[in-house]
Amino acid sequence: MSATQDYLDRYETSLMGVFGRPQLVLDHGAGVWVWDVEGRRYLDLVGGIAVNALGHGHPALVAALSKQVAEAVHVSNFFTTPGQIALAEQLLEVAEAPQGSAVFFANSGAEAIEAAIKVARRTGRTGLVAAEGAFHGRTTGALALTHKEAYRAPFEPLLPGVTHVPYGDVEALRAAVTQETGAVILEPIQGEAGVLEASADYLRAAREITSAAGALLVIDEIQTGIGRTGSWFAFQRAGIVPDAITIAKGLGGGVPVGALIALGPETAQLLQAGQHGTTFGGNPLAAAAGLAVLETIRSEGLLAKVAALGTWFQDRIGQIEHPLLTGVRGVGLLQALTLAEPVAAHAVTAARAHGIILNAVSPTALRIAPPLIITEAELDVLCDALPAILDEAAAAAADERTQP
Repeated sequence: MSATQDYLDRYETSLMGVFGRPQLVLDHGAGVWVWDVEGRRYLDLVGGIAVNALGHGHPALVAALSKQVAEAVHVSNFFTTPGQIALAEQLLEVAEAPQGSAVFFANSGAEAIEAAIKVARRTGRTGLVAAEGAFHGRTTGALALTHKEAYRAPFEPLLPGVTHVPYGDVEALRAAVTQETGAVILEPIQGEAGVLEASADYLRAAREITSAAGALLVIDEIQTGIGRTGSWFAFQRAGIVPDAITIAKGLGGGVPVGALIALGPETAQLLQAGQHGTTFGGNPLAAAAGLAVLETIRSEGLLAKVAALGTWFQDRIGQIEHPLLTGVRGVGLLQALTLAEPVAAHAVTAARAHGIILNAVSPTALRIAPPLIITEAELDVLCDALPAILDEAAAAAADERTQP
């Protein structure tokens, strides 16, 4: 029996099966590469689902975490620490937050969304508006905002008062926002829906509609924030100021951390002492990770590099001619290859055989969200292998169709 088979058998007898049988058993990583327990190397183009902003084993993150582990991992939120305060200050700076803004630290994106829901409830209005295709998390409040029926149905009834509107449709959004709406919660790019970007005009309209109705505008930057699109936050490309943003994923570079940033005193003061809390949020280890990530993005000039790489990658993909490849969409290092036929899952399997990790975000789209430190040469590994990967995916799909 192989080491992989042994681990997966043990996995299935010890862990809940909510993820199904894993594709690989990974052992370690370095930069944008990971190795499985058999010693096989893979180009990691998923990055822990847009989490590993600095890749694997980045010296700055290793040094910051090693130092912090030796000093204090956790102290509880009866107290604060210099690192927690410094990270909050830096997040307010990169968010270009107005005076009176404030940060609430959590442990994940879903928890940041839960905090946003509670902020919205404190307006005295119970209505929430989200978009069709949205993914905001799987905790019960966040799940009510998430649109996919397969995620929602087993757990209904969910939080009441949520309306979903077509993503990008200004008039549908305008019609849905009423005097009962506490908040509109939108992703600037819908990652789970296939990397679908909202136009700047749509986000500006959302800001105008919510302001006119006295509702909050919450922008979910959990996947798109912390440099993923070549800006600190994707909403900044539209030139708007929302009332709050939710972040997680890339902020900790792999260490669990999330945050709600309330922009302006009116929003920041909606939650008062005792109305919300967390045991682990903003602990010294998470704060050290967040500070290391922000500093490295600055010192290595990663925002400009990510923006340039996104443009280069789209141009490079445009040079590839294959009947299954219909295009590429996205911004910075959140991209999706679009396919003419629903063979994305087969393409993921084929890519693994070529030593490349991809994500089938929909039957006709392959999501790419690699570490922000990736290079053109490393992305070219995918580009060079892509025609063969798609050929093998097409053949596997054809074989599947002929099975009785």
